[in-house]
Amino acid sequence: MRLKFSIIFVVFFVGNLLFAADIFPKYKDAKVQLKEAQFWEKLPNDYVKCGLCPWRCTIAPKQRGLCRTRENINGKLYTLNYARATTINIDPIEKKPFFHFLPAAEAFSIATAGCNVGCKFCQNWQLSKITPEESESLYIPPVDIIKLAKKSKSKIIAYTYNEPTVFYEYMIEISSLAKREGLKNVVVSCGYINPEPLKKLLKYVDAYKVDLKSFNEKYYEDVVGAKLEPVLETIKIVKKSGVHLEIVYLVVPTLNDNPDEVRQMCKWLVKNIGTNVPLHFTRFHPDYKMLNYPSTPVSTVENLRKIAISEGLKYVFVGNVPPGNAGENTYCPKCKKILINRLGFGVVENNVSDGKCKFCGQKIYGVWK
Repeated sequence: MRLKFSIIFVVFFVGNLLFAADIFPKYKDAKVQLKEAQFWEKLPNDYVKCGLCPWRCTIAPKQRGLCRTRENINGKLYTLNYARATTINIDPIEKKPFFHFLPAAEAFSIATAGCNVGCKFCQNWQLSKITPEESESLYIPPVDIIKLAKKSKSKIIAYTYNEPTVFYEYMIEISSLAKREGLKNVVVSCGYINPEPLKKLLKYVDAYKVDLKSFNEKYYEDVVGAKLEPVLETIKIVKKSGVHLEIVYLVVPTLNDNPDEVRQMCKWLVKNIGTNVPLHFTRFHPDYKMLNYPSTPVSTVENLRKIAISEGLKYVFVGNVPPGNAGENTYCPKCKKILINRLGFGVVENNVSDGKCKFCGQKIYGVWK
């Protein structure tokens, strides 16, 4: 018997009015909505090759790619999670985390099922490690996502929770509509996507967060189930595009917390994308297949933050720490005063005015309005 997960969380707030009850009667359980995939090529004998991500899967008829969300049907590649929303929620933008993108704004956050990498520590495995059929989802077409986002009063749509690359067609249709309607789009991604689809997506995206999970190829192969170089390429492409970029490094004790390795990563970042892109060192907690590992000590992420700052990075943060840690705040790189004082996902004080430090006038990297 196929195991099904109850993973739909629909929580909408308009002022103080909770209107989740409006959603379920209108939107029915999603069945497979066959949608021809983008970025694939036809091969002999009805085989196809997917070009969406670096795996470039060659797929036989009636088979799927590694992500299990794209299937070869009669010699054509189809996505199976188009308009199949598994999770819809309103989150503070800081939760993604984006610290220099419209602080304290709310993001209308959506997900489907599936992923194209295999992190053993995945904290959203209930979504990422299942197929579209194993999920409980609602059929919500792109135009209705826009309506719901507006109804929630959110100014941002976030593609998040599972890996957005695997619902590329859904995401790009929503984001193109959102852009025309004056809504912002942010992508929370592992960065495992090919350059051509990435560049197409970036035309509609306002901010892109990349999980740089290590600066070690063996770690990527053994723990992430992917390769490092394509992620580095994604980081460079996003930065070159002008889209706002932030990077998260999840620190796992004994596996990717080597100070020398992190220092080399910081040097690479400075050389390839400059000193302004925010970098978040976040603590690991035991999950999925890594329940035998301890949580990351707070002191570890604090020390790695110091290393990054010493290498010239201007905006470095710690995450998954007790609220009130000094590493949650944004400091002016010139006068050193607190610009954004945070408490967990909340903003206590914001001293960025017109994109500049209100104390000394220093320009601050980010999207502020």
